[in-house]
Amino acid sequence: MNELAHIAINADDVPTTRRFYANTFGWDFAPWGPPGFYRIDADAPSGPGVGAALQQRRALQPDRPTNGFECTIAVEGLAATREAAVAAGGRVLVEPVTIAGVGHLIWLADPSGNVVGAMTFDPAAD
Repeated sequence: MNELAHIAINADDVPTTRRFYANTFGWDFAPWGPPGFYRIDADAPSGPGVGAALQQRRALQPDRPTNGFECTIAVEGLAATREAAVAAGGRVLVEPVTIAGVGHLIWLADPSGNVVGAMTFDPAAD
C-alpha cells in the first residue's frame, strides 16, 4: 500500500519529447488509450518497476499547466546520458554533482521543459 504506482510525463510536443526519452534512456513507447497517450516500457532490471506514461500536457487547474513530478532515472554513466540528452534536444540544467553515499546526479530538461534527473548510484561516492 501507498507505493508509487504510476508517473506521467506531460509534454507540449509529444513526438519530440517521446524521441528525447527514447534516445536518451532507450525507452520504448506503445500507443494506448486516448490519442497522444503512450505507455512507456522502462522496466527495471529486477522487475516491472513503476508504471509510467507520456501524455499531452493538460491543465488540471484553470490556466496552470501541469509540470509534473521530479523524476530521477538510474543510468550507468552520466557523460553518455548527458551527451544523448543534448543530442536529442534536451538541455543541461545542473552539471553533475556528487551526493555522498548515494552517487552522481545530473539535472536535465527534456524538449518540453520537464526536469529529469539522471543518477549513477554509487554508495562509495564522497
